[in-house]
Order: sequence, then C-alpha cells, then structure tokens
Amino acid sequence: MASRYFTDWLTEQRMSLAFTTYQTGKVFFVGCKADRSLSLFERTFKHCMGMWAAPDAQSIWLSSRYQLWRLERSTTQAIPHQAPDPEKPDSAIPAWVNRGYDFAYIPRVGYTTGHLDVHDMAVDKNGRLVFVNTLFGCLATISENSNFVPLWKPRFLSALVPEDRCHLNGLAIKDGEPAYVTAVSESDVNDGWRDRRQDGGCIIDVQQNEVVARGLSMPHSPRWYRDQLWVHNSGTGEFGRVDLDSGKFEPVAFCPGYLRGLAFQGDYAIATLSKPRHVSFHGLALDERLTEKQAEARCGLQVIDLNTGAIAHSLRLDGSLVTELYDVVTLPGTRQPMAVGFQNNEIERLMIIGEEQSL
Repeated sequence: MASRYFTDWLTEQRMSLAFTTYQTGKVFFVGCKADRSLSLFERTFKHCMGMWAAPDAQSIWLSSRYQLWRLERSTTQAIPHQAPDPEKPDSAIPAWVNRGYDFAYIPRVGYTTGHLDVHDMAVDKNGRLVFVNTLFGCLATISENSNFVPLWKPRFLSALVPEDRCHLNGLAIKDGEPAYVTAVSESDVNDGWRDRRQDGGCIIDVQQNEVVARGLSMPHSPRWYRDQLWVHNSGTGEFGRVDLDSGKFEPVAFCPGYLRGLAFQGDYAIATLSKPRHVSFHGLALDERLTEKQAEARCGLQVIDLNTGAIAHSLRLDGSLVTELYDVVTLPGTRQPMAVGFQNNEIERLMIIGEEQSL
C-alpha cells in the first residue's frame, strides 16, 4: 500500500526504485505506470541482500545466497523473442511484453562466492566491485579463480576466519573509495556480536582503520551524502547522521521498524523497514519505542525529508509473506522497470544482438 502521493513523487523525481527481501528471495522493482498508478515487479534471487546501482542506472550489482550478479539494462522494445513453441504451452510470449515496462534488467555476469553472507556492496572509482564479506568480517572483491579476494579487515579482528565475529555489514563510499563501515560489535570471538546488540555497534574509518563512533545499536547502511555520514541506528529505529568530530550519532527521524538499506534522492532519504521478528532483533530499544508510540513494526519503504525529518512518503508491505527487507537503490531515468530471472524460460529466449565487429 503506497501513501497518497508516493507515485507522484516518483514521477516528479523521474526515477524508480528497487529493493531486496532476502527472507523470501525477491527483488522488487517499484515504478509508475503510464497513468501514474503503482507498478510492482518482482523476480526471484535466493537470499538476495546487497545492491548497488550505477548513477545512470545502466547496471545493478546484486548479492544472492552464494553468488553475485551483474544485471544490465535494456529497453524492453529492443528485446526480440523466439516464436512460441506450439508443443510447449509455457513458451508463450512473456506476460510483461507490451505492458508498459520501459526497461528490463538482465543478468549478464555471475560470480560464485559461496555463502559469505554478503551485505552492502559498491563499485569504486576504478570500476572494482567491493563488498562486505560478513562471514569473514572483511571487505572483499570478486575473483576469476577464487571465491573472494580480501581487501581490508578491522584492526580488532585477529584472524581472517569464517566466524562472523563482529557482524560487519555496511559500507559507505566517499570520493570513489571505501570510507566507512559499520559493525554490530568489536568482538573477536565466534558469533560474539550477538552479545553486544544493545550498545556494541561501531563505525570504522576504513582508510585509518580506526573506530570513529561507538555506542550504537546494530548500525547498518552507512552512506556519505552531501558531505555528511548518514547511518541507521537500527536497534533504536533511528535514522540519522554522525558528527565525526565528536563521534556522536544525531537522530533525524524515528521509523516504525528495523532499519536497513539506504539511498538518497535530492532532499530525501529512502530507507527500508522490517518487522523485527527474528530472534536477533528482540530485546532492543526499538521494542520499547514502538510500545511508547503505540505502534506496530512495519515492513516497507520510508521516504524521509532530510530538512525536517518527516516521513514524506511510504510504501507498506502487509501480510506474512514479506516481512524483512534489506537494501534499496534509486534508478534515475526509469519509469516502470522490470527484470528477467531464472525461474522460467524467458531468459532462454532472449535474443539481443550486439553491434557487429570485425575479426
């Protein structure tokens, strides 16, 4: 359910959105139909979490349970299809053809990483994909002949081992380089972060490998925007910024749910909300805040006005099938996007021919 002017806002901003729900393994594309009504399109990518979209929305990187995928954009009008096979009823022309979708995102490159529990990801100024390898507690990149290549780990981790010691999860890029990461704790023992969910969270300056903020509750999604460091203090339900001189978190808005995923558009922040039903989310200050405000936790998107902290627009996902979201990206220049997945034979029949080249 979208708020009253949510689709008008998307149209005014000349963009659409995409977000992941790893709980049910879906990527959702949110846009507007020609009549400005809401368009929701989903595809299945098992345990999908981290996303990154190019500034021109031409490419999307997506993490799944044990693979990373690069999806490339094509206009739907440019996608020819093989004729339906009369002996195969399910080979009919895909239902989305001629239904107003302007762009399609197609999986083009995949890397097998193993189940690293990949969280945030981004492409740096050199075109290299950098992702948070949460299982090993490090930043890493892809490789042609290994599961991953380590790039950096926090100073407080004594070893590069698959023990999810601190639950490293978030990544902020500044000037094209990894700048800040979030972790739920500074623990150096197997699964130690679970004992520090209330106040053990920290933000680390990657270049200096120094902690610049402490005392957070399960922080996620650090982002550098308009010369400020923004972050979710997820355990309290607060979105805000960090004063890097004092190391203090400054709340901007309270959101009724567990915050993860953050993108920006103009004067607005777009955040994803989850219902805190997982055992890892219980016993946090968020529970008390919701009780105080006589509110129930929600699942969906919140559009936050950076100037006032007010929730300007929202998209709410009700029901029991989708209760936890992870990441969100903006797709400028797109109105009603869709994607091709692996669950039917559409991807077999796509025939886009590149520009002819000489030998």
